Amino acid sequence: MSLAFVFPGQGAQSIGMGRALAEAYPAAQAVFDEVDDALGEKLSALIWEGDADELTLTQNAQPALMATSMAALRALEAEGTGVAAARFVAGHSLGEYSALAAAGALSVADTARLLRTRGAAMQKAVPVGQGAMAAILGLGLETVREVAAEAAQGEVCQAANDNDPTQVVVSGATAAVERAAEIAKAKGAKRAVMLPVSAPFHCALMQPAADAMQQALADVAIAAPVVPLVANVRAEAVTDPETIRQLLVEQVTGAVRWRESVQYMAAQGVTSAWEIGAGKALSGMIRKIDRAIACQAVGTPEDVKKAVESRGESNV
Repeated sequence: MSLAFVFPGQGAQSIGMGRALAEAYPAAQAVFDEVDDALGEKLSALIWEGDADELTLTQNAQPALMATSMAALRALEAEGTGVAAARFVAGHSLGEYSALAAAGALSVADTARLLRTRGAAMQKAVPVGQGAMAAILGLGLETVREVAAEAAQGEVCQAANDNDPTQVVVSGATAAVERAAEIAKAKGAKRAVMLPVSAPFHCALMQPAADAMQQALADVAIAAPVVPLVANVRAEAVTDPETIRQLLVEQVTGAVRWRESVQYMAAQGVTSAWEIGAGKALSGMIRKIDRAIACQAVGTPEDVKKAVESRGESNV
């Protein structure tokens, strides 16, 4: 099988994630220790036994999800399957940072600090209540773009996440996004759901956060990934470190082209995807994009063993 490792984004977090991995694999525990050291706080305590609302805060959720993904990867490595088994790595929004850490382009410590900066900058960019996001279900990307343009009325309203053929997320000023939800329903959307997010991600309102990330990324060492990254904003593979640095800045305000990214990997021969870390959201999206791609969540010790066994069977 031709395999892709994919890494989840915000919304996948839950109290207790990664704890079983840390208890079963010393290398997984070492990831959480490294992230705690990099941030100068016990983020692991929040992840495993903290308050769900506090974990959901953008500046906590982002490094926490990366730590959990990297713990799962270290567990896979302990069982004999590392990132080199993958043809591509890709991540949804913040998951792109997890993918780069997995592929050796960024150190875990640098990634944790970058995500803390990114989360705080995204939260700060727009005052609470002034921005919103809504999932439009049942309309394609081009129609949602038309909806967003009609709803803008001089405010920011953009298609932010092209998740799968059935779901596109719009982001922007609260009133404009609310208008978009109503217009979408009038145009035949099955549903238009306002999302419980604290900021309007992946739209022009995030420019202050993009500026902050440009500054933060300027001083960070980025190596060529050992496995090509399928980048959110291009939906194609990249390996050049300076290109990656610029795309991480563009990603803050740019759309997450997840549907096209999966289609790109399928066109390159990918037949299997392992969702490394918390949750199963990406697996659900991938099945809607291309049912020929077999998906597996890898977030517990049991998942790790099943994944490694499945790879062994496919090579028989």
